[in-house]
Amino acid sequence: MTLKLKDKELLEPVSRHMRKVFITLGHDETVAHAIKSLRKHDIKTEILYLYVTDDHDRFVGVVPVRNLVAAEPNTKISSIMVRSPVYVSASDTVLRACELFSEHRYLAIPVVDDDKKIIGIVDINLFTSEVVTLAHQRQIDSVFQLIGVHVTLGKTISSWADFKSRFPWLLCNITSGIICAFIASRYELLISQVVALAMFLTVALAMAESVSIQSMTLTLQTFVQQKTSWLRILVAIRKEILTAMMIGAGAGVMVGITAFIWKGVIRQGIAIGLSIWLAVITACLLGVIVPAVIRKFRVDPKIAAGPIVLASADVATLIFYFLTANWLLG
Repeated sequence: MTLKLKDKELLEPVSRHMRKVFITLGHDETVAHAIKSLRKHDIKTEILYLYVTDDHDRFVGVVPVRNLVAAEPNTKISSIMVRSPVYVSASDTVLRACELFSEHRYLAIPVVDDDKKIIGIVDINLFTSEVVTLAHQRQIDSVFQLIGVHVTLGKTISSWADFKSRFPWLLCNITSGIICAFIASRYELLISQVVALAMFLTVALAMAESVSIQSMTLTLQTFVQQKTSWLRILVAIRKEILTAMMIGAGAGVMVGITAFIWKGVIRQGIAIGLSIWLAVITACLLGVIVPAVIRKFRVDPKIAAGPIVLASADVATLIFYFLTANWLLG
């Protein structure tokens, strides 16, 4: 898979790179009428999407070909189209098209004028010198990786701008550190009486942070390949919570047994092991929920998710750690 676009073309208007071969359907047409009109077209390229227009020829929706084929003949096009469709304006840059392709993973995006009338489409073949078809999923995945490279190259910014985009999120870690210090101060007497709590506190924090980063990384990879939705977030949480319970149990038992052998007090071992189990489960869930929600609200999860996940995991770990210890040992 070779790169087709040059870096200098990223800031060119996308209208320079669009093709004008596309098919539109009226929103009040039936599926039978639409299929009949399709047969009249001399189609020489793979058609992935059909574009729906209203009575004023304005772009209002998209019908994937598979939706058209699967629908009943008398069904209205307006009832099977995807509403609130993604599009680029003729004056938008190629870089903007890259961002939309990367975010939504569509294989073609329409280009509209100021009146929202379709004037062309830009498809995924713009980004590669090889023709990409639906039959070659690996090709498609490779092209989306190339698009990510384009977006990265096109968004080269100064060190000061980079600092302004990253540092505010790191304030989460500073804030969490202050909160953690306050939480620890509330259990100062307990710590002085049960030295093992201080000895194994760093283990609990390290476990929670490591597990949260693992979950976050897997979540980001998943949602780069798939469109983020609340249903997908719930599915990811359900899958991760089972893994989290097993990881937490394994870590909690190992650390708890170590604490018991070291100090010879079984309740201390149970308290430390149980708190680590709860902390790991919470950290795993935070590693899924935080980046998924951030991405859902169109914030860059690669910059924002890490500090927020780590800060939240630290605070949650200390809360579970001391509450459990106070309950069993206080």
